[in-house]
Amino acid sequence: MNARTQKSREFTGRHMLFIILAFFGVVIAVNLAMATLANTSWTGLVVENTYVASQQFNKKAEEGRAQAALGWTGKLTIAWGEVRYSLTDAVGKPVPLHGVKVLFRHPAYENEDKSVTLALASGQEFSAQHMPKDGVWIVEIDADAGLEKPYRDVRRIMISHGALQ
Repeated sequence: MNARTQKSREFTGRHMLFIILAFFGVVIAVNLAMATLANTSWTGLVVENTYVASQQFNKKAEEGRAQAALGWTGKLTIAWGEVRYSLTDAVGKPVPLHGVKVLFRHPAYENEDKSVTLALASGQEFSAQHMPKDGVWIVEIDADAGLEKPYRDVRRIMISHGALQ
């Protein structure tokens, strides 16, 4: 009699131990990965002190209304690695500027923020070489037009293929 007998595989305590170790190993690895990503990305901090910021809100809102009453319009262009900015008054005449600073803020990653000082290029247009990464940016422009405070122009923009969309 030449009978081959196969021993059936049993589920043992060792198998259960490997399954439990694998399960918790995956859970711990995912938790460590998520904690690392959370620690290296945006902090969530918008202002240092919310109470002080709330006290300044009405003053800043009044300054914004006074600036809007001027009727000035800013023109921002970003293309071919160059940032350009000019300002015109309510009737379309160029507003003479003494200097322009532009802060590119990434909405989620503070370490990618970049401040650029523009220089007079031609007429009343200021420019500088800067190529922001593709994506969404908050651009804060401070233009010195000889007023008590700089003319402030804040925009949320989209950069695609190195150009403003």
